[in-house]
Amino acid sequence: MISEQFILVGSLLLLISIIISKTSQRLGIPSLIFFLLIGMLAGSEGIGGIYFDDPSITQFIGIIALVIILFSGGLDTKWLDVKPVFKKSVVLSTAGVLITTLALGFFINWITGFSLTQSLLIGAIVSSTDAAAVFSIFRSGKHKLKNNIQPTLELESGTNDPMAYFMTTTLIFLILNPTTSIWSMILLLIQSIGLGIVLGVIFGKGGVRLINSIKLDTQGLYPVLSIALAFLTFSVTYYVGGNGFLSVYVAALILGNSSFINKKVQMQFFDGLAWLMQIVMFLTLGLLVFPSQIIPVIGIGLVISFFLILVARPLAVFLCLSPFKVQLKDKVFISWVGIRGAVPIIFATYPIVAGIQGANLIFNIVFFITITSALLQGSTINLFARYLGLSIPKIE
Repeated sequence: MISEQFILVGSLLLLISIIISKTSQRLGIPSLIFFLLIGMLAGSEGIGGIYFDDPSITQFIGIIALVIILFSGGLDTKWLDVKPVFKKSVVLSTAGVLITTLALGFFINWITGFSLTQSLLIGAIVSSTDAAAVFSIFRSGKHKLKNNIQPTLELESGTNDPMAYFMTTTLIFLILNPTTSIWSMILLLIQSIGLGIVLGVIFGKGGVRLINSIKLDTQGLYPVLSIALAFLTFSVTYYVGGNGFLSVYVAALILGNSSFINKKVQMQFFDGLAWLMQIVMFLTLGLLVFPSQIIPVIGIGLVISFFLILVARPLAVFLCLSPFKVQLKDKVFISWVGIRGAVPIIFATYPIVAGIQGANLIFNIVFFITITSALLQGSTINLFARYLGLSIPKIE
């Protein structure tokens, strides 16, 4: 009977989320906010009364969802669009994450009782922009952006999660093993990114050959084959010491810019699957949250959120883009599109699973920062773009 109840509740939550997402687009509010709220309402302190308090399961669901979302995003990314902005986006997704982590970490250490390492950990967790939010906002809208801003932001959001993941896991390791040398961490970073790129290229090119040569009898198996390739890319890269998220995105980027069997059908399939993963991920994160534990961190959460939005993110953007010829209004807009989403909340479960002191408080602060960012930045992106004169109607 429990399984039937689970299916009933799950299907209802999924149906409500899909219907609500239509309303969110009309209101200009990111869907993730509604998905999270639905999860919270269904949770133990909401009207649903579903008790869920397992960060390990949440982390697992989050990893599965992120692999699919990044794979779908890579498939939809056109190399001809991102090639002119490749250098800018890579600098933003690497150095930008580092600058954001340091700026926010030192600020948190200054205004709170967290140690410097714990403060930097919070900075690392919220340092990356959210690929799911950026992809959904830009690709579902009726306008596009001038000056190659959209491919810049999409490539940044698709490639900065690996850097944030590395920073988060490294700082957790340093907290648990304080005698570890910084030099060994630098070498680990080089290995992680290097293997992620190399294996992503290998699996991407190999995937194209496999899909085009295997000649399956049933057409419906081709998307299943692609799913298997996505998770194989992630897991193999992870087990040899590389960054699995980066390798998945690189492999999908190569696959999406190549010709392969049933390409159009597969891309439509992954677009729908990515939306399903977003909904499941946000609902799960909403269920994990206890609203009563969020209330005490609202004050400090607002201070950190505003510093991140108004100081840390713009500082990272202006420093990273200073070597490039980028207009001031473009930098201002890119600074504003630093939307935080599900990724920081998922990364915030890592300290809990690792048993870091104060991990639950860190999780609640990160959750509040994400909500603030999504509401404030996500709901004003299109308005801000029009105000700066960067928005033009899409040609259908």
